[in-house]
Amino acid sequence: MMENQEKIKNARAYSFTLEEDTSNFGIHEKGGIATQVKEPKLLNFKTLREAIKDPGDFLLSDFSKFDRPPLLHLAFQALDKFVSEMCRFPVAGSEEDAQKLVSIASLINENSGDGRVEDINPKLLRHFAFGARAVLNPMASMFGGIVGQEVVKACSGKFHPLFQFFYFDSLESLPTANLDPSEFLPLNSRYDAQISVFGSKLQKKLEDANLFVVGSGALGCEFLKNLAMMGVSCGEQGKLTITDDDVIEKSNLSRQFLFRDWNIGQAKSTVAASAAALINPRLKIEALQNRVNPETENVFDDTFWENLTVVVNALDNVNARLYVDQRCLYFQKPLLESGTLGAKCNTQMVIPHLTENYGASRDPPEKQAPMCTVHSFPHNINHCLTWALSEFEGLVEKTPAEVNAYLSNPVDYTNAMMKAGDAQSRETLESVLECLEKEKCETFQDCIMWARLKFEDDFANRVMQLIYSLSGRRVN
Repeated sequence: MMENQEKIKNARAYSFTLEEDTSNFGIHEKGGIATQVKEPKLLNFKTLREAIKDPGDFLLSDFSKFDRPPLLHLAFQALDKFVSEMCRFPVAGSEEDAQKLVSIASLINENSGDGRVEDINPKLLRHFAFGARAVLNPMASMFGGIVGQEVVKACSGKFHPLFQFFYFDSLESLPTANLDPSEFLPLNSRYDAQISVFGSKLQKKLEDANLFVVGSGALGCEFLKNLAMMGVSCGEQGKLTITDDDVIEKSNLSRQFLFRDWNIGQAKSTVAASAAALINPRLKIEALQNRVNPETENVFDDTFWENLTVVVNALDNVNARLYVDQRCLYFQKPLLESGTLGAKCNTQMVIPHLTENYGASRDPPEKQAPMCTVHSFPHNINHCLTWALSEFEGLVEKTPAEVNAYLSNPVDYTNAMMKAGDAQSRETLESVLECLEKEKCETFQDCIMWARLKFEDDFANRVMQLIYSLSGRRVN
């Protein structure tokens, strides 16, 4: 077998052309494997001092705001100068501080030469000044996720990092009505940052809101944390109801951060609600373990839906999303729809009489069932087939391949796994050890015994454990 690296052109899904002259090559008969070799790329970053003066191209977060990043770049320079001169941030609601920031920005812009911004936009700079000292939890969560991805890129040496400056704004989230400056004054509460941006009246509405969160997995945990820190449903009239019929598994712990290893086997909604109450003891929350579907309309009846302020979906399947969407459409309730796929995500805000509902445009068919549904609540034949295929690959292909790799070179294999040091490597080593010690099969009779015990564990013990975890009843 020969291995050569060649440059290609005209790359397509199932074909490519070599740049090199192939007239002297022999006739290709059959076989061969082509693998893309990604060559490293060297990026040269400017120093902060140089980048501030000449930022170059900005990474856009919203293609409808092409002119926004240069203006925000100027606004942050003006804010730095304001803080250095006044030894404080602009006060929320202070028109005097806002005007001073606008003046500083104008002066910096005049001295910027070729990098001048054509439209200073005093209205935007006024909003910028009012919220300059605010740290908003949802915004911090978003940037925290971006920073986390950049850390992974830096540690792995893979994927293109953010280059120089990335600015994000959400001015469309601000109140459209002109509020009195007194609305932005601090109330000596944990929500003063939000009040300085959105006003005290909106904060009161958040605290008295009646929310329904459907699902407490990865998205549900993030929503609960944000809602608790924002003070949603923390007022005298507020209430947050969360429901999820799933239980916590070991595989959930890597992304569902409100859970710990000692919570495995417990109801997700109950544990998540307890964790959220620790974040904000004023949170009025009720945890349920019911699915939201036609069979539970005796639990989530008309009175329940009519009293809601907002519904938040944190689901992992289309059918449940469509049902909740239909109920929100019928009762005219706003719905926050969302979903994730790896590092990607999507959100849709459904507002009665203003936007289309979720069911108005269908998602493409699900290519595979969510693994938490497959393992705990399979309710159609595709779930059973997916589970069987996953089990087969693990038992017959993946684990034996890892065992053979270990036996061929135990020292190098163990060192590589220890060097990786992640949870997946530890689980792989544990499965290899278990296969070589507890499940070692030397005779055909050993294989029969292993298969029988495996069947007993999958189709008897795990079923009884699940029934006990959900209902508290022992099954003989």
